[in-house]
Amino acid sequence: MNSRRSWLIWGVALFAYMVAVMQRTSLGVSGVEATHRFDVSASALSSLAVVQLIVYAALQIPVGVVLDRVGPKLLIVAGALFMVGGQIVLATAPTIGVAIVGRILVGAGDATTFISVIRLLSSWFRGRLLPQVSQWTGNVGQLGQVLSAIPLSFVLHRYGWSPAFLSAAALSAIAFVLAAVLLSNGQRDAAMGDRVTTWPGAMRQLREALGRPGTQLGFWSHFVTQSSGTVFTLLWGFPLLTAGLGYSSETASGLLTLTVVAGVIGGPILGILTARFPLRRSNLVLGIVALLGIAWTLVLAWPGHPPFVLVVILVLVLGVGGPGSLIGFDFARTFNPMRSLGSANGVVNVGGFLASFVMMYLIGLVLDLVNQARVAAGGASDLFAWDSFRLAMLVQYLVLGMGVLFLVHARRRTRRRMHEDEGIEVAPLWVTFVRSRRRRRTERQKI
Repeated sequence: MNSRRSWLIWGVALFAYMVAVMQRTSLGVSGVEATHRFDVSASALSSLAVVQLIVYAALQIPVGVVLDRVGPKLLIVAGALFMVGGQIVLATAPTIGVAIVGRILVGAGDATTFISVIRLLSSWFRGRLLPQVSQWTGNVGQLGQVLSAIPLSFVLHRYGWSPAFLSAAALSAIAFVLAAVLLSNGQRDAAMGDRVTTWPGAMRQLREALGRPGTQLGFWSHFVTQSSGTVFTLLWGFPLLTAGLGYSSETASGLLTLTVVAGVIGGPILGILTARFPLRRSNLVLGIVALLGIAWTLVLAWPGHPPFVLVVILVLVLGVGGPGSLIGFDFARTFNPMRSLGSANGVVNVGGFLASFVMMYLIGLVLDLVNQARVAAGGASDLFAWDSFRLAMLVQYLVLGMGVLFLVHARRRTRRRMHEDEGIEVAPLWVTFVRSRRRRRTERQKI
């Protein structure tokens, strides 16, 4: 554990995940081009991304069950191969229907990658280093967004649709070879000892994982922290910045890259806080959601176009949401045994992507409805107008608000279970603060 080979395994797995992130976000920088190439509306364009996320989310639990049976290496290798095929299909697609098939394959390949990488880390790292390595994985892996925002965007606008997506497929081919040759599931006692050997046993482990309040807390933590940033980077951020706010493609690409920078800086800090204050992880999650709400409110409520500095602040906060979502996997790791960790991680990973595809589709629907109303009133068609985005982005408040309610409920049940099983009582944060002040005051009086 924590050996030189552990870091080699981590490097290969990290590269596979980074390439998967690039494939996932590749449509985000090509949204405007896709509407022209396939001659589709905003809601039809959103369906191209939504079907990818539906496949991703729908496969998380089945992949988690298979992961507990066969181990992570096979799934990482298979995922890379699926994404090679998906991007080749998208590169050559003549119609939106064929393009959807390509995104389905990309979604299927992406679905196998992250939870397999997280499960692999549990076999190669131990102690307080594990949550930090998990955070580094999620944060550095987001450099895949940089690959899509800068080099892929450059190839797309310089050489065209097919060369861009064929080059993306080539990177997944490299990930496939590296994973097949260099990855290992880990030491036999870590990777094989508790592995289920029958499907009834795997389904029993899944039911157990689903029933644990800590798993549910991880699901809702992922739901509320990851989704807003995913919607922004995966599809609607680039049109909002370019067509909505009038920024150049280079500026929009730079802002999308800034989300990665924010994650790389904020992720290790969250990893340290998660390891040091394990009983306060949900407070970190709620704090991130509060920051997201404040940032979006400032941008959307600003009269006219918001100042550039507010947009930068929004992008930075969205970048912190990505590593914040990894706290959900830390809940899964804490409250589940190793033998069912794949299933638990699959459940957690459904959360953010479920919220994402719901918000993504509703945003496209609202954009279409607002544009239809504008045309009906005698105005010119302007699908991606800023005023339209200001209304469409409000759907986030409804989805995330519901998620916060369920998160608080799951946290209450988790704390109750901790008190019943282990005698650990977690007081509300304000109560702990008051007790701490009283304790310090008492100690000063004794002196």
